[in-house]
Amino acid sequence: MTDMGAFRTAVTAWAAGGGPGGLAQDLADRLLLHTAVLLEGPSDAAAVEALAARHGRDLAAEGVCVLPMGGAMSVGRFAELLGPSALDLRLVGLCDEREQDFYVRALKRADASPQGLFVCAADLEDELIRALGVSTVTELVEAEGESRRLQTFLRQPAQQGRAAHQQLRRFLGTKAGRKIRYGRVLVEALEPARTPAPLEGLFGAL
Repeated sequence: MTDMGAFRTAVTAWAAGGGPGGLAQDLADRLLLHTAVLLEGPSDAAAVEALAARHGRDLAAEGVCVLPMGGAMSVGRFAELLGPSALDLRLVGLCDEREQDFYVRALKRADASPQGLFVCAADLEDELIRALGVSTVTELVEAEGESRRLQTFLRQPAQQGRAAHQQLRRFLGTKAGRKIRYGRVLVEALEPARTPAPLEGLFGAL
């Protein structure tokens, strides 16, 4: 495990009440961390890390930790531990519109500025599908060898009458690990000028 991986593990255990913060502090000092990117889950992290690679950036080497929190409801605890009252890292984040108020309150309680928060209208997958277009995303799914699975999914009664981009968004979430995989795949297919505004804003803040 890398030092960054060890830091993520230590912080997650600390946030869950399963360990002291000393190890996280030691690792943060060793890594010269100054910023934490708070993300809901691993699919968001996969997308952010893929975009960093596209830009030729090594975020860990820059002192930036990309941290999936295991759910939006954890943001208050992570902000408390990583922000000014504990590790004193600068906090930036990405969230869905329906969770924006919750994130803003959590950051303010942690004495962290909410100005580094970037908001997706539905979620990041929806933003990426809209940026790429339905036909391109469908081609990417086929290139990943999932054409038959997609067609079977689209024939389900629950998908009838839904908009095509909503069907694709739902398909990405129907199998464990698929959202993580396509977080990378969709970002790697983006033209720079088509980067969704929340992702572009996040990287501008880094």
